[in-house]
Amino acid sequence: MDIGSLIGLIAGIIFTLVTIILNGEAPVESIMAFVDPGSVMIVIGGVVASLLIANPLDRVIKALLAAKMVFLPPKFDHTGTIDNIITLSNLARREGVLALEESAQNMDDPFLQKGIMLVVDGADPELVRSVLETEMVYMENRHNDIRSLWDMAAALGPAWGMVGTMVALVLMMGNLQDIELLAANMALAMITTFYGALVANFLASPISRKLQIFNAQEMLLKEVQIEGMLSIQNGENPRIIEEKLKAFLAPSLRKASSEGGGDA
Repeated sequence: MDIGSLIGLIAGIIFTLVTIILNGEAPVESIMAFVDPGSVMIVIGGVVASLLIANPLDRVIKALLAAKMVFLPPKFDHTGTIDNIITLSNLARREGVLALEESAQNMDDPFLQKGIMLVVDGADPELVRSVLETEMVYMENRHNDIRSLWDMAAALGPAWGMVGTMVALVLMMGNLQDIELLAANMALAMITTFYGALVANFLASPISRKLQIFNAQEMLLKEVQIEGMLSIQNGENPRIIEEKLKAFLAPSLRKASSEGGGDA
């Protein structure tokens, strides 16, 4: 569980509710004034409908499922990956590159496994880099396809809020003689805009940003793996490989890797 995301979600809700309560007369009535199922339906329903029209169904489903990563983020162990590569480097130095085949069969990371097998098969270093970087490119494209749906949702939220506002204004202008209905429709006009802004700025944009960060972390991990595998193929000294790969990390992570690193 990502504590920061949870704190942000709770803090956003609390600050919004406190602001409503402080500026209203009665707390419960003030909060209930912002609760309108019709506004939720036209904003959320409209955004989802637009996403379904503009994108294949499976992509929309994947984008919605990807939102859980905000609170259950994927693990990218850069220091552990470097330690693993150094271990492989020591093995290759002692027993030769062909000895890596057995280790590759037991790897959980398909990307690293593919790279090691290419090295074991004696592929040209440029070919190894080309194959792995091509996979990186298409992996990043898939990530961006999913993230673009959340960017689209951030743009659609305020737009559908305005649609709800216009619906309420039409109803309001058609019933100018009914003061109570006039006030209710005016409130509805403002609430739909409020919900549209919330969808964009409290949900869609933050989710898109978080997915972008995860993508950058994963791409960095793949770059470390590629550089490490090519260094093993070139027969470089494990200690040199370790220092080279640490250059990808922040200084604090370099220290952590040194303290728990492999036996370079």
